[in-house]
Amino acid sequence: MVTHNPIASILEQVPVMILDGGMGTELERRGADLSDPLWSARMLIDSPHLIEQIHYDYFQAGADVAVTASYQSTLEGFVRRGIETSKAEELLLSSVRLSCRARERFWAEPSHRRNRVSPLVAASIGSYGAFLADGSEFSGDYGLTLNQLMDFHRPRLKLLASSDADLIAFETIPSKLEGMAVLRLLEEFPRTVAWMSFSCRSGSQVCHGEPFLECVALADTCEQIVAVGLNCTAPRFVESLLRSARGTEKPLVAYPNSGEIWDATSHSWISKADTIPFGQAARLWYTSGARLIGGCCRTAPEDIAAISDALRSVNSPDSSRLQPQRGGEIS
Repeated sequence: MVTHNPIASILEQVPVMILDGGMGTELERRGADLSDPLWSARMLIDSPHLIEQIHYDYFQAGADVAVTASYQSTLEGFVRRGIETSKAEELLLSSVRLSCRARERFWAEPSHRRNRVSPLVAASIGSYGAFLADGSEFSGDYGLTLNQLMDFHRPRLKLLASSDADLIAFETIPSKLEGMAVLRLLEEFPRTVAWMSFSCRSGSQVCHGEPFLECVALADTCEQIVAVGLNCTAPRFVESLLRSARGTEKPLVAYPNSGEIWDATSHSWISKADTIPFGQAARLWYTSGARLIGGCCRTAPEDIAAISDALRSVNSPDSSRLQPQRGGEIS
C-alpha cells in the first residue's frame, strides 16, 4: 500500500509543479559528445559534474523536480559497452546521487527557498525503445510480449526503487502494452510510486496508435501511479491530448519536446520547432488540465524559466488571474 505520495504533498501546497527540461540535448548544447548508444548515460562516466550542474541550473530556473540522467541508462546497455554489472549498477545509482547533490546545493541557499517548495528527484526509466537507441520509443514496434517488457524493466526498477529518489518517472512510453507492463511490474514494488508519461504522434493517439485516453485510463487502476500524461511529444498536440484526458483521477503531466522530429538514421533532429513560446504554452496547458508542466528534448533552462515565470501567478496567494476553465480559456 502506498504510504507517501510526494506529488500529492506538493500539489496540496501549490496548484502546479514545474518540471525540468531536456538533459541529453542540453548536454550536447554545452559541448558533450553523445554519439554513443548510451546517449546521455555516457556522461555518467565522462562528465558527471556537467550533469549535476545542469540539474542545478534547472532548479535555479524554477524546476520543482529533477529527472535523473538515467533515461537511457540500462544495465544491459552498460554491459554491452564492456562495463561490469557491479560498475553498471553504480553508474545507474550515481544518476540519482547527482540529482540529490544538485538539490542539496541549491536548497542550501536560503534565498532559493523563498516562495518555493522543496524539490523532488524523479528517477527516469525510459521505454524499451530507448535502450535500442533506434528511435523506436517513437513507434513502439518492438515485437515483445508484456512479460518480456516486464523482464526488461525489472532490474533497473529494482535498483532505482532502492535509491534516494522520491519517485520513478516512466518516460516516453509509446504503447498501451508497455504501459500495462509498467503497471504490472510496479505491483512487485508496493512501496514505490511513479508517474507514467506516453510519447504521442497526434492530438489523440500515442505513438503506437492506441488512443491516449485509453492509455491514461490505465493509471486510474493503479494506486502507485501518482501522475500520468505525456512527454517528448510536439507542443502542438498537447492541448488536445490534455483535454481528452481530463476525466482521469490522477494529476496530468505534460513535458513536450520542442516539436522537432528525431531521425534515428541520421541521429539528428529534423524539421522546425513549434513556434509557440513555452511560457505562453504553459498557461494554455495549465488551463487544459496539466498539474505538472516542463520540457523534454531540445528544451533548456531558459524554457523552464519561461514556464516558471508564466505560471508564477498560479502558485502565488493571489492566483485569481489564471484559473483552469472547462473550455480551456484563461480567465
